[in-house]
Amino acid sequence: MSQTTPGQEPGPAWSADHRTPPRPEPAQASGGGWATGGMMFAGVLMLVSGVLGILNGIAGIAKDDVYGRIGDYTYSFNLTAWGWIHLVIGVLVALVGWGLLKGADWARGAGIGLAALYIVEYFMFLPYAPVWSVISIGIGVFVIWSLTTAPLRSGTR
Repeated sequence: MSQTTPGQEPGPAWSADHRTPPRPEPAQASGGGWATGGMMFAGVLMLVSGVLGILNGIAGIAKDDVYGRIGDYTYSFNLTAWGWIHLVIGVLVALVGWGLLKGADWARGAGIGLAALYIVEYFMFLPYAPVWSVISIGIGVFVIWSLTTAPLRSGTR
């Protein structure tokens, strides 16, 4: 039953808006807020890990006995060679981390590739520094996850 005023056509007591349930919000991009915040955190982790890799590399180059030598390991390199590997990869990781923090488009893909290389590097370095290598592998996995699940910025495809 509806009430009308003079000059107005009778209408339903409730409008159509009140009879239809609200529509659910569209799903956010994979990962949502965690992935977006994770992408920024990944940039910080890459910057810090890169600087630590640079320091680690300098220490390995300057002094060949920073790490204890191990027996017959399949991926055995001279510790000076490990120093150069850490130095070069550390510089690249720090630069890409800086690029992620600045929002550079190229940094996302480069970050995924370098994080994969970083994981391989620390897998091979595992016997020299087992605890730090496991932590570094975990950091690399997180960086890959966050860079692949964060939503694309508007305007980029």
